[in-house]
Amino acid sequence: MTVEEAIKTAIEYETKVRDVYLEALQKATDDNGKRIFKLMALEEQHHLDYLNIKLTELEASGELTVEGLRTALPSKEKIEAGTEKMEEQLSGYDYGAEINMLEQALKAERVTSGFYRKMVSELPGDAQKMFAHFLEIEEGHLALVQAELDSVSKSGFWLDVKEFDFYGDE
Repeated sequence: MTVEEAIKTAIEYETKVRDVYLEALQKATDDNGKRIFKLMALEEQHHLDYLNIKLTELEASGELTVEGLRTALPSKEKIEAGTEKMEEQLSGYDYGAEINMLEQALKAERVTSGFYRKMVSELPGDAQKMFAHFLEIEEGHLALVQAELDSVSKSGFWLDVKEFDFYGDE
């Protein structure tokens, strides 16, 4: 895959994941859910804007620069550290609709992260650096969505780690 093809494919992935968040924002009934879905939709739109600029630059000059990519979200480590506080804030509400939307978002983030991981292993130079930065950001998105999902679903898992077992099996 060429760098240009990779960027065009990344635009397709980012569009899909952004649209998942926009749809979730429209359907969410909880203010916290709406806030998260809006933040994530804006984040993904920033990725789209960035990728479109990079594609235009690449087509015009034949060169790719990787500066300027940023995220409004904290790192994966900060998200994990703040999960206890979030769990307390989200207790006592029925999040049935939000759970389904978070599951869809998690799936979209996993697919997008998988694509970026593949590009990091296949592309050279600045393209590899750009996609590595996207992968780092997407891993933070995965951590945030997973933490939200674990919190609202009360599944006994927190960030994919089993916290307790109703049956005592370990």
